[in-house]
Amino acid sequence: MTYLIRAAEIEDAAVIAHHRRAMFEEMQMTGAMDMMEFAFRDWVSEQIEFGLYRGWLMETEGGEIVGGAGARLIEWAPTPGFPRVHMLPYIMNVYVEPPHRHKGLARLLMQAIIAWGHQEGHRTLALHASEFGRPLYEQLGFQATNEMRLNLI
Repeated sequence: MTYLIRAAEIEDAAVIAHHRRAMFEEMQMTGAMDMMEFAFRDWVSEQIEFGLYRGWLMETEGGEIVGGAGARLIEWAPTPGFPRVHMLPYIMNVYVEPPHRHKGLARLLMQAIIAWGHQEGHRTLALHASEFGRPLYEQLGFQATNEMRLNLI
């Protein structure tokens, strides 16, 4: 089967939200999934419209969307290594439908994001890795950082 990568558009928001929900469900996360999917669809539509979310979708020759990934540009404060305010691409929503896994599609999506990052002149890409995605990200050169989190709920 032949696959093609294309840019996500506002009209793809429902598919992107579906992938996000499926990703969380596979990680066995629970909560208000319907509400999250609905709210995320609206949010990602706005982010695409304003140029803050860049998405890539994997399609079959017949136009079926079988995977995707995105990067949300986040304004980042100056640091010693980056002494000016800059936009940090935060990778999210990396997902491939189960029947299309183990064909290198997630790797191709990530390589597209990395190439875009280079082309746009970004110095860093960031993401949070699930246990499923961590091996791929490490193979692509991503390194664990010192980030910590405190859940207040």
